[in-house]
Order: sequence, then C-alpha cells, then structure tokens
Amino acid sequence: MALNTLEFDCKAEAATVRLAAPVHYGVVGSGDLEVILEPCDLEGGVKVKVTTPVGGFDAVWRKVVQTFVNRAKLADVAIDINDNNASPAVVSMRLQQALAETAA
Repeated sequence: MALNTLEFDCKAEAATVRLAAPVHYGVVGSGDLEVILEPCDLEGGVKVKVTTPVGGFDAVWRKVVQTFVNRAKLADVAIDINDNNASPAVVSMRLQQALAETAA
C-alpha cells in the first residue's frame, strides 16, 4: 500500500497554549491513527505532518487540523499523525485526547 504524506503549516488565531513535553497517543490500526505532539520553536506556528494511505483528501485534512489548532489555541507544536483510514471524527477525537494527555 502506498502512503501519502501531507504537510501543513498552521497558526492559531489566538495562540496561547504551548506544550511542556512531547506526548504520544493512539495506535496505528484499522480505521484508527496515532498522534504525536512535540514542543518545537516555530515562531508561534504549528507544523503538521500526516502520513495516510488515503489520497485526495488534502482539503479535509487541512480543515480538521486547522480547526483543532484554533480551538486548542496551540503554538510552537509539531504534530505527526500516522493514519490508517480514520474518519475525520476519529482524527478530531484523537487530537483532543493527545492534547488532554499533556495536562495529565
């Protein structure tokens, strides 16, 4: 199976949240994905890398991650998403769960 790699640069409209430590959440499996959040000096921005077997959904991915970055008010974070056919709802949920782990 060929994998597609998508990369997005995002910036939250009111970025105030920075991570103190990296976090890993989820597992790559059928219909699921893993999320890795790492603090990174990006001048307030967020860099997102998505590895997925599904092609043609770049705009959907961009919208899901930009919505997450805005809602979470993230800054200076690198996000790696390793996908295995997850739906946008699962992507949003996993991103929220990974962020919740940073507060645990």
